Amino acid sequence: MNKLKKEMIDIGKLLWDKDLASGLNGNISLRVDEESFLLTGRGTCLGRLEEKDIVQVDLEGNVIGKGVASSENLMHREIYKVFADTKAIIHTHLTYASGYFSVNEALVPVTFESRLYLGEIKAVEQTTPTVTDVSPVIESLRNNNIMMLKSHGSLAMGKNLFDCFLLTQCLEESVKMDAVSRIYQAQAGELKSEKIDQLTGAKKFKLFSREQIDEIVRLVNEDQKLSELGKNSQMTMGLAVKLDESGAAYSFQFEDGKIVDVLENDEAEFVVSAPEKVWRAVFAREIDPFVATTQKKMILKGDFAKISKWYAPCSRLFELWQKVEVE
Repeated sequence: MNKLKKEMIDIGKLLWDKDLASGLNGNISLRVDEESFLLTGRGTCLGRLEEKDIVQVDLEGNVIGKGVASSENLMHREIYKVFADTKAIIHTHLTYASGYFSVNEALVPVTFESRLYLGEIKAVEQTTPTVTDVSPVIESLRNNNIMMLKSHGSLAMGKNLFDCFLLTQCLEESVKMDAVSRIYQAQAGELKSEKIDQLTGAKKFKLFSREQIDEIVRLVNEDQKLSELGKNSQMTMGLAVKLDESGAAYSFQFEDGKIVDVLENDEAEFVVSAPEKVWRAVFAREIDPFVATTQKKMILKGDFAKISKWYAPCSRLFELWQKVEVE
């Protein structure tokens, strides 16, 4: 137990030193076992935590031993109930991110690296100083391990506290970079707004049906942009997609960005697998496939470093896939 508390103390100090926490704001938790977790106490400073400031709480909200748990007790325990694999949570009141989301609904990071880790961050409305309705938070976390509460702060969950810290730091830095890029764009008179391709609104297909796959192939092979990206990057590889529940799988054989064959198996250089709910989120544009992979919502078998060189054509590929709506 002392080891877990020390880990929380160290992360609190790191958040403080990196200007990701201030005053008496924010809270940290760490799962102890299936029935309880450690949570920072009410009115504590993350930068000056001591062991006595950390309280053990069960999943019903009861304190085990002494202390008064953070007022965000409800939010932490409900997340642990829903996401059994989650071991740690960081909630903090980020300065720049909170400011950004006070006037914006979403953020798409500027750099490739940040997009891989964060994807698109969407804000959830928050009308009370303490979260009393956890359901919107839960729904947001189903698609991304980090999210923002409007007028409140960020929340990150993960396998350990350092993973949560990295997501939190990446979000704050991404907002700073977005602000700086807008300044430069405005100075150059080139501030532009990007338009997201609209869904075709055509026929809807059964998930992982042969008809859906055939439509994907058609769109991919007719797309001039993907053709150019694939040819320039020499995107020749095998990429399989697999549905966990049924085991249904399709292996796409690419040659310079064109699909030349599709086999009904998962025998490919790269295999992406996920449960149905994740695939549906991907096709509904609720989650970026690259982000889902880095956050382990989707499992990638293969050399990630190698497939990363085809980031541009693969991104275009997934954009086209998302045009094929599912039932």
